[in-house]
Amino acid sequence: MTNPMSRPKLACCNFIPNFKELRQFALEYGFAGIDWTFTSPSMPQTRSQLTDLVKGIAGLYPLEVRYHCAFSKTDLGDGDAEEARKARQIFYDVCRLVSKLRGRYLTIHVGLGRDSTIDLSWDSTIIALADLVRFANNIRLRLCLENLAWGWTSRPELFEKLIRKSGCWATLDIGHARVSPSIMSGYYEVEDFVFPQRERFLNAHIYHEENENGHIPPKTLADIKDRLHLLSELPLCDWWVLELREEKALLDTLSVVRDFFNND
Repeated sequence: MTNPMSRPKLACCNFIPNFKELRQFALEYGFAGIDWTFTSPSMPQTRSQLTDLVKGIAGLYPLEVRYHCAFSKTDLGDGDAEEARKARQIFYDVCRLVSKLRGRYLTIHVGLGRDSTIDLSWDSTIIALADLVRFANNIRLRLCLENLAWGWTSRPELFEKLIRKSGCWATLDIGHARVSPSIMSGYYEVEDFVFPQRERFLNAHIYHEENENGHIPPKTLADIKDRLHLLSELPLCDWWVLELREEKALLDTLSVVRDFFNND
């Protein structure tokens, strides 16, 4: 049962470009934080852009900010050595950036999924991810691996190995988990993503499921109730991101999550 004293912080994405408007929206609807996603185009390229970003993030106070990478076709274990080197440089750069922003949590993806034709090396991925984890630890950053809907991290047994062998933390995306081929086939359950490393999960992404149109909100609490119960039993998972980038879908999901707290 969810204890009100230990309820997770609810966060929304940085779906509003203007910092002041984003802060106002989050506070108006009772969010505790912002989950800030970096894409390749949104990474600051100049000193002026970095200065603006630092000021903007600082201006979101008192909201907590955690960070998330969504870099297309960028993978630590790319089978092409030069592409793997470039990918590693990008991930190290974003770790340094988050540290400059005084961030303490960063979620990343490895083992590319849908629409990817990139050849990957499992062994190189483990080595590179472990190296990145050590670097992040040295700058007081908790690096979290997210499960995707396709690819290695969509398979509970491989997701567990990546976490265990690299020493990274984890983010559970319940929408990705639902549509994972491993889950859809009935061979695994969603619970298998978190066992036996329940204590490694620090964040969750909340919505019903992902399809070709993007993230789909739950229609009712019944759609996601079992998965929210699973999250509520994870001892360190205190950051729930309602990962919708359209206002109505986001607020509908917020209503469902609050129903879960109020009726649990």
